[in-house]
Amino acid sequence: MIYLLLTFSRWVGICAGILTTASLIPPLVKLIKEKNPEHVPLGMLVILLGGLCLWSYYGLLNKDWPILVTNCLSLAQNLAMLTLRFKYQNKN
Repeated sequence: MIYLLLTFSRWVGICAGILTTASLIPPLVKLIKEKNPEHVPLGMLVILLGGLCLWSYYGLLNKDWPILVTNCLSLAQNLAMLTLRFKYQNKN
C-alpha cells in the first residue's frame, strides 16, 4: 500500500511539473510570433530564473528526477524568452 502511495505521489509530481513547464509555452510562442518583448516583464523573468535554478539544484541534491527535469526544461524556456526579449528589444 505504501508503495502505491509513493508511486501515486510521484505521478502527481510529474504531472504538476509537466503542467508548470507547459504553462510557459504560450508566452514563448507569442514572443516568437509577434517579436514584441513589451509583454515579457524582465523582473519576472529574472526572479523566475533564480527560482528555477534553485528548484533544479534542490532536485539534484535530493535525486528527485521529476523536479530536476521539469525545472531544467522550464529554465531552458525562460532563458530562451530572456534571450529573445533582448534580441527583439534591440530591433525596435
